[in-house]
Amino acid sequence: MSMRVSHLHGEAVAVAVGGTEILRYVYRPDSEAFESRKPYAHPVRTLGGRTVTGYRPSDHRWHKGLQMTASHLSGQNFWGGNSYVHGRGYLPLPERVGSMRHDGFSAFEVGDGRLDLVEDLTWVENGGAEWAREARGLSVHSVDEAAGAWVLDWSIRLTNVREADLRFGSPTTAGREMAGYTGLQWRGPRDFTGGTVFGAAGSGAGELMGAQGAWLAFTGEHDEVDAHSTVVFAHAPENFDEGRAIHPSHWFVRAEPVPSVAFSWAFFEEFGLAPGESFGYRYRIVVADGAWGRERVGEYLDGLSW
Repeated sequence: MSMRVSHLHGEAVAVAVGGTEILRYVYRPDSEAFESRKPYAHPVRTLGGRTVTGYRPSDHRWHKGLQMTASHLSGQNFWGGNSYVHGRGYLPLPERVGSMRHDGFSAFEVGDGRLDLVEDLTWVENGGAEWAREARGLSVHSVDEAAGAWVLDWSIRLTNVREADLRFGSPTTAGREMAGYTGLQWRGPRDFTGGTVFGAAGSGAGELMGAQGAWLAFTGEHDEVDAHSTVVFAHAPENFDEGRAIHPSHWFVRAEPVPSVAFSWAFFEEFGLAPGESFGYRYRIVVADGAWGRERVGEYLDGLSW
């Protein structure tokens, strides 16, 4: 199947396979500052045209497909929406909500059946100070019509440009139990609510919440059509290498009341990034038609190289 990439300058990059747009990466600023203006991927679709991301749902308007976030960062909220304050709960504190500014693409290459780009961004706190520079890599590849799947690789390289440490945390590090969301976050569509969650060695959102693992899969059944889809979230091997990863990652995952998964880099403990220092992670998202099981997910991931 042929891949077509289109770039609406100043707005978005879209990838289509056959007659289906499988990815739209939107990098223009959103209108609502309270939702934390930043790029996001939505809609994300299977090769069969099934949408597997949700956008601005009524329960959390700041959930937008697949997006890089930081819920608690040195007193600022780069997640969007209400901010968690221990002893007071979630409060609308617009003065704490930061943003991520698109500065341009330092690499943009369309090859044989793949797209590779590097986006340059600046993380800006609410008062306008520039806190961090990010080099974000996105790669769309491994379109496999027979398997009914394709792959999105997402990487981050973040550098502290402040004169003080950046402190990364989550609602859990701020005092709320088992709410360690932060980092790269996926919001599923409404019809994925109550879907099936499993990992390499565990099943169910409750069991896998706060757990560690190389991958996690989320399967949902769509409304209106007789179809299931599966989204797989996987870590690059070095994300768990103590000599290379700045901080261990844990899964934040819910199937109810909302379908959501995050590669949480600060679930249980804060970590700091000194001035001038950088950290990086690489992630993989597999988007597939059908209800895949543990064995099929494992075999598919094993057949891909990093």
